[in-house]
Amino acid sequence: MAWDGDTYVVRRIPKHLVRKGMFVESVECPNAEFSDRRFLVQSDETVRAILATSAAYALVNPQKSTVDIDTATALSPAQKQAEERKLTTETVAQSARSLRESFAAAQAGQLEIEALGPVADDISDRIDAAPDIFLKVTRLKTKDEGTYVHSLAVSALMMRLARLMHYEDGAVRELGVAGLLHDVGKLMVPNAILNKKGGLDTDERRLVRGHPEIGYRLLKKQGNVSDTVLDICRYHHEMLDGSGYPLGLKAEQLSPEIRLATVCDVFEALTSTRPYKRPWTTRDALNWMYDRGHLFDKKLVLRLGSIFP
Repeated sequence: MAWDGDTYVVRRIPKHLVRKGMFVESVECPNAEFSDRRFLVQSDETVRAILATSAAYALVNPQKSTVDIDTATALSPAQKQAEERKLTTETVAQSARSLRESFAAAQAGQLEIEALGPVADDISDRIDAAPDIFLKVTRLKTKDEGTYVHSLAVSALMMRLARLMHYEDGAVRELGVAGLLHDVGKLMVPNAILNKKGGLDTDERRLVRGHPEIGYRLLKKQGNVSDTVLDICRYHHEMLDGSGYPLGLKAEQLSPEIRLATVCDVFEALTSTRPYKRPWTTRDALNWMYDRGHLFDKKLVLRLGSIFP
């Protein structure tokens, strides 16, 4: 783009970074509040007006601005952390809504598996950008959103860990989708049981332990779900020593993908707030799992720990 014979690049910045002294070429408003306006921001009132629009971004001309754009938009470490938390919170909320819709569609036999790919991509971006912030945002869950946010967190952890284990991009995304769907069987378990503060009785425990098989059968009926996704849904509570459920499989019967899913699922559960327990610290959860090599793949536990230095 040329201006007065000089070539320049317009900068696209989030609207909350607009400052006095910036020359705005365009405020990208879906509702056209600032349609066709090009102007120098000269007052706090104008800044507030831009913040109040439907825009997410503004296009700023560095050459015509009276402030240095890089200096004006530089964020302190605290501001960067706040920005990451805001983006992560928004992404998790939107992804949870999408996952709720997909779970409902699965219940009706109308799951569109391809719709979950973009959801996996979004949460993968967030955990890659700030793993600690992602864990903090997903750690606290309301009763209504618990299963959905847990599934988002497990999916993100699985993708991050899979990359560390050098899985190809297509396989990483498939594992992300598997993480999203691994607890779909909990749709059939009453919330009163899932959110119960006290211990479960025999019948309640049986219902909860039945969710992997229920989820597997639900997804199997869809006819468009891969074997990897089906296996992770069915076997993510199996343990290396055969003490897991629903089938009591042992190490040699559990694929690397199932082992990976199990490690991520248990870690996320341990570090989350639940109605019946307080969250464990990352270090305590990893140490507890590592000390139980008869249950969990220790190599995967160590790699998972490297995500959170």
